[in-house]
Amino acid sequence: MLIIDLKHPRKPLLPPFEAGSHVDVHLPEGKVRQYSLCGDPTELGRYTIAVKRESDGRGGSAWIHETVAAGSTLPISAPRNHFALKPGEGPILLLAGGIGITPILAMARALTRQAKPFHLHYFTRSRALTPLLPAIESDLPVGNVQLHFDDEPATREDIAALLANRLADAQTYYCGPPGFMAAVGRAAEHWPEGTVHFETFQPAGLDGAPPEPFIIELREGRVVEVSAQTTALAALRAAGVPLLASCENGVCGTCECGMLGGQPIHRDSILSKDARGHRFIACVSRATGVLKLDL
Repeated sequence: MLIIDLKHPRKPLLPPFEAGSHVDVHLPEGKVRQYSLCGDPTELGRYTIAVKRESDGRGGSAWIHETVAAGSTLPISAPRNHFALKPGEGPILLLAGGIGITPILAMARALTRQAKPFHLHYFTRSRALTPLLPAIESDLPVGNVQLHFDDEPATREDIAALLANRLADAQTYYCGPPGFMAAVGRAAEHWPEGTVHFETFQPAGLDGAPPEPFIIELREGRVVEVSAQTTALAALRAAGVPLLASCENGVCGTCECGMLGGQPIHRDSILSKDARGHRFIACVSRATGVLKLDL
């Protein structure tokens, strides 16, 4: 695990951010990767990110581990937040698996500072391989944190049992690797809409259906054809619609746009069930027939 503090070469203070925010890190050859800000939002002299080297990843983490050192220059975006804490006074349940602790730690720090009720459950393979453990032990109240290690049976916790009984007004936030995300998602299916929030680092698996051509109708009535071989994002850009994008894997939300009608095929990893009725992620999602977008 590589912990990186990012500072501006000239300005003493960076733009403010809230817990759950991430930045885009621009790498060589046009690669862009998103990393959650795991530092304290009150410390605006630096941004802190944690990068785990993924041996089967797309090369971004390996490049960072092999190349970045003290004094290196990394172009990054301003912070963006698609995983913000929602208003409310009820208890907060925070669940993290492995490197998924990065946005969750920032949330726990914010809730500690605000004196709001929360409990953090952190699942990792072993104590020795637990990312950011020193920060957790030094910055968070002991009674608000439970650590669960695969190699320490006494610390293990069943996720389904943990989420079985929801306290009144409770909300849960979770982040972690695919298996962990799937387990929490299943365990929280009975929680009311709008009380379960998550962020994922990897794109959702495809539904297995072969891509079919469809049509996008823009707000003013102009029509954009999307072939089976291209994405909605690429087709819109080719038609002159200046839609921003970053990850192009359906995990960052940069290309999110309003949807006015149609039958979308959602393949992103960020929109909630409610948002899928009126929002669309153009880089990965598709549609059947005519899709009307608020563009």
